Amino acid sequence: MKYALLFIPLLFLCACSPSPLAPNYAVKHKGALKNIMHEGDISAKADLDNFESIPHLYGLGPLENLQGEILILDGVPYISTVQNAELKVESSFTHKAALFVYSTVENWLSIKIPKEITTYQELEIFIEKMAVENGIDTEIAFPFLLEGAAKYIDWHVVRWNVADTEHTHEKHIHSGPHGQISFRDVEVLGFYSKHHHTIYTHHTTNMHMHFRTKDGVVAAHLDDITVGSRMTLFLPKTS
Repeated sequence: MKYALLFIPLLFLCACSPSPLAPNYAVKHKGALKNIMHEGDISAKADLDNFESIPHLYGLGPLENLQGEILILDGVPYISTVQNAELKVESSFTHKAALFVYSTVENWLSIKIPKEITTYQELEIFIEKMAVENGIDTEIAFPFLLEGAAKYIDWHVVRWNVADTEHTHEKHIHSGPHGQISFRDVEVLGFYSKHHHTIYTHHTTNMHMHFRTKDGVVAAHLDDITVGSRMTLFLPKTS
């Protein structure tokens, strides 16, 4: 009986002990790719107006009804839509998202990307390696940035025919403006996760990336990249 009474307070303390803290760059999401791809659910899952006052906000995703792309860098939105058959990039929170992945990061650690890292696959491996070396738990999703002159980027802005209920990644790419750019200064926002395939990364990759050209002409979903020789990776500072 005496030992049982001693056990009760210990059990209470364990039950009340705080769980491990989420990282200060915790990644959150509204909506899921699988609901878009398999169920055809392209309705709004997030109102961007609700995020306007969040400091150091970083986010991406497709617009409601897949009528464009979202990119938010340090609280500044870059919304890509098609108007009069032309790509338009505007800075406004007055939009809704069919899928929205987001985080807040106040301080970043910069890492020069070695010249031998060029392909998308090599970049993915390098990002995980640098994250581990800098104290980021790669079992938990994290955001990252890329800056510099990309040698090549393959991109698209989705503009879906809402009457079409059969969704494929290839059809999304070709539904709206798409193309390639070379040797352009860009800002790229990405989210890395091993455990969110079909949620906000496709099943073949751990990364989902959007980008903008520094001249403001293009902001879009990044489909493929060849890294430039002077590009920089930014990871969230963990302390």
